[in-house]
Parts: sequence; C-alpha cells; structure tokens
Amino acid sequence: MTQSTWDAVDAYFSEQLVGHDPALDAAAAAADAAGLPKIAVAPNQGKLLHLLALTQGARRILEVGTLGGYSAIWLARALPADGTLITLEIDPKHAEVARGNIARAGLEKVAEVRLGRAADSLAALVEQGVEPFDLVFIDADKPSNPEYFRRALQLTRPGSLIIVDNVVRSGAVADADSTDPAVVGTRALHDLIAAEPRVTATSVQTVGSKGYDGFTLARVQG
Repeated sequence: MTQSTWDAVDAYFSEQLVGHDPALDAAAAAADAAGLPKIAVAPNQGKLLHLLALTQGARRILEVGTLGGYSAIWLARALPADGTLITLEIDPKHAEVARGNIARAGLEKVAEVRLGRAADSLAALVEQGVEPFDLVFIDADKPSNPEYFRRALQLTRPGSLIIVDNVVRSGAVADADSTDPAVVGTRALHDLIAAEPRVTATSVQTVGSKGYDGFTLARVQG
C-alpha cells in the first residue's frame, strides 16, 4: 500500500465518522498560519482520544505536549463542565496559538496551557500533590518518554489510562541498534513498561495520513 491509499482511507473515515468542525478546523488553520510543525494528530486519531476519554469517564486529563491545542480540544470536549485538562508546552509560540484555539473553542474554563519544560511542570504537579488524573496523553519529545511515563504513574490512580503517541517510528522501534534519540527513548519507555508491575499495556501500529506509526496504551493497575 502507498501513502496516497492511507491518505484516502483516513479522509474517507474522517468524512464519514468525524465530519467538519468549525473550532477544530480553525485550530488547524491557525496552527498552519503560525508555521507550527504539521505533527498534530489526525482528525480520526483526535476522535479516538475523545472516545477513550469519554469511555474512561475522565474528569481530569493531563496532556504532555500541546502544540497548537488540536488534541487538547478533542480531549477537553470529553470532560464534564467541572472537569479539568492541563496541557504542558515548552514553546511560547505554540502555547500562545493553543490558548487562542482553546478559547475560540469555548474551552478556556476547563483547559489550561502551562508553559515550561514538561519535566519541570510534571515535577511541580507531583510536588503540589494534585488530585490524580484519569487519563494522560503523552505526545512530546520522544527521548524524554521514560521520564514522562514515570511522572504519569505518580500522577494517576488505579484505573487511569496512559497513552503514548508516536511509538513505532516508521518501524525503527524494532531496531535494537538504532542510535536515533527518539528510538532509543521509545525503546527505553517500553523496557520500563514491561518491567512495571503497576501497569498492563499494549502497543498498536497505525497507518494513515500521518504515515506509519502507532501508540501505546497502558492501564494503571495499582
């Protein structure tokens, strides 16, 4: 199969099951206009996050890696009116775009963008002893994934879900000799998960408009 086939299938399912949404379309357009990298989740992937959060009955969501706020909007829409989403972003320009997109989507009361290194922001949340999160979505710099996952375990409860995006790396994750920092970090993440008795997890390969990649889904056991 070719990328054009993957694109066509994604477009078909997005048209059939996701549709067009003014706030999400505006968020994608604003990110493009600001020159942000074109690495946000696809519409059908965004809806998957939304459905997982709904199925989880999430009241508190943590996102590591905001970019332009596209996935944050999907996740925040799954929250009840008194829910909370905290999304972490290191780049001031990205954070500014995301805040604007979140506000235009009418979600500024439930979604907060925190600026700074994710490692520092996560450590601060642990130090503050915040109420556990029901779902954590990790989609930031891949070399830091093991650290982000360890912090996510400190910030969740039994029954919480942790989702880590972009774990297949176009198949490079299977290369034990890779020196690519993103691959090394991703493999270290899965070593950590495999040895962690507090979670049960699986990883799924995906193809689509974002190419060949995948995600890891972990449930906190205790």
